[in-house]
Amino acid sequence: MVKKLSCIVLLLLSIPVFAWGPTGHRVTGKIAEAYLTKKAKKKLDQVLKGKSLAEVSTWMDEIRSDDQYDYTHDWHWVTVPDGMTYEQAEKNPKGDAIATIERLMDELEKGGLSPLQEAEHVMILVHLIGDIHQPLHVGTGEDRGGNDVKVKWFRAESNLHRVWDSGMIDHKKYSYTELAEIVDKTTKQDIEKWQAATVRDWAEESKALREQVYDLPGDKSMGYKYVYHNWETVELRLLQAGVRLAGVLNKIYG
Repeated sequence: MVKKLSCIVLLLLSIPVFAWGPTGHRVTGKIAEAYLTKKAKKKLDQVLKGKSLAEVSTWMDEIRSDDQYDYTHDWHWVTVPDGMTYEQAEKNPKGDAIATIERLMDELEKGGLSPLQEAEHVMILVHLIGDIHQPLHVGTGEDRGGNDVKVKWFRAESNLHRVWDSGMIDHKKYSYTELAEIVDKTTKQDIEKWQAATVRDWAEESKALREQVYDLPGDKSMGYKYVYHNWETVELRLLQAGVRLAGVLNKIYG
């Protein structure tokens, strides 16, 4: 069992830690800012020293080059094989997206962190809530979150993970503020429902999208048609991530 788990961990260590790419993460942060309470906004402004959620949303990707943060690399994703729940799946001893989000939420609510610890907890949380809403960051454990699925993206060499990270979003050529405005269309009922869901519910939603995500043409040549069939899902997941991020931060600070 230990040997099997070690093999899975080694296989997944090389998964790129990007999810949505910079534009997608900033969209999530920008949307969240619109749903914060006044009290939460004021507190976050102090914690983040005036930086916006959109600005800090990419911090966790930016620290990849700093060896002192190597311990965070495995936190960007979680493995839940088909036919299994998170509770049934083998856990990465170095941590995963679900365990880390739940832990950071708990530690922030309890308080007692140093200013640096608190700021880093918030910045990691902003990023990981975006990550877990990208379907391929809830992986099967078989293809490195779609990285091993080689495709042609508008005739250029790519892979399925990259298409979902940034390919479809970059294809639209929106700035993050434009895309946030386009995506941010919801109702009070949606907000209440989405914010009532648990972290593990978020992951199950991503897992449930696998059939759609892996519905590829036989020659793996992808472009306009794939965007057409999946763009509404991209918009929904970005919006849900932003609304839920705000809900989490409001609970902690608002």
